[in-house]
Amino acid sequence: MQHASPPASFSVGAPLKLANWLIAVATLVFLMVIVGGITRLTESGLSITEWKPVTGALPPLNEAQWMSEFEKYKQIPEYLEINGPAGMTLAEFKFIYFWEWVHRLLGRVIGLAFAVPLAWYWMKQQIPQGYKGRLLALLALGALQGTIGWWMVSSGLSERTDVSHYRLAVHLLTALFIMGGLIWTALDLRHLARTGANKPARLTGFSLTILLILFIQLLFGAWVAGLNAGYVSNSWPLMNGKLYPEGVDWSQGAWFALTHDPFLTHFIHRWWAWVAVAALVIMARRLKKAGARSASIAIHSAFGTQILLGIATVMTNMNIVLAVMHQAVGALVVASTVWGAHRLGWKETDGPK
Repeated sequence: MQHASPPASFSVGAPLKLANWLIAVATLVFLMVIVGGITRLTESGLSITEWKPVTGALPPLNEAQWMSEFEKYKQIPEYLEINGPAGMTLAEFKFIYFWEWVHRLLGRVIGLAFAVPLAWYWMKQQIPQGYKGRLLALLALGALQGTIGWWMVSSGLSERTDVSHYRLAVHLLTALFIMGGLIWTALDLRHLARTGANKPARLTGFSLTILLILFIQLLFGAWVAGLNAGYVSNSWPLMNGKLYPEGVDWSQGAWFALTHDPFLTHFIHRWWAWVAVAALVIMARRLKKAGARSASIAIHSAFGTQILLGIATVMTNMNIVLAVMHQAVGALVVASTVWGAHRLGWKETDGPK
């Protein structure tokens, strides 16, 4: 099938510039996911106890300001019940403050990196037909993500010594959804730049099924992180010598165990992974048959690396470097799956490979 030549008024450069910009923003979101993992694993997320979207961009600049922030931190349960009795020093507080501050600063950078170019391209009338609403939706999701982040942090500032694992999951999954949306839109724009055909890819039923299977794995991964469930076993494939772990608490019902018990969430996360692998293998094979070999290789590489990292993270009792890499490659699994789903969603059969 041959595409019709683009109309004379069509500028290939504008969609390609927009696509490259969105990929750059998606890369920043990917970096944000990595820093978020470091923040969680270093128990840094509750170190900044106030939400100041503008003035909070600056860290404490002198010793008095540092002491003020430390005193605020001393009022929350995490310090009163855990770090205070352990004798936390100001230097230790500065370490955890640093990672939370970097995490929030990167969120601000992403907001500017999206909003400012969007306004520029809008004023220059370089946004193709049908994309303004989608870009505004991504902007709104980014703003919502900032609110979700504070909603998550606020859950750990009173009565709890950590954040709600439910809210942590919403925060992580929203970040991955935004990254996926940026990649999908960028791929549509690259297709437009290459062919002149303004026909965005559609999400097929097959791809939606694959993404739902992956969503379940990511959800349980977030719960494992929020419940510190990675620490309940450092052996694989058995959990403390058992295929099905001992210690699952069913006393409050099946739903509570499914969503709150660290042994059960860890067990489901490590074995649902193979359901996700089977689904991704099927997707990759379908992509290869469709001529999208690069996307197929990307999916195989991502989930293969992720499985190895997951096993290594467990067997090293949550080594922080491996755990951060596990979260990072999880985001790459999402990115490659979105790429594959987009390729399968083209109505044209001869789109870019």
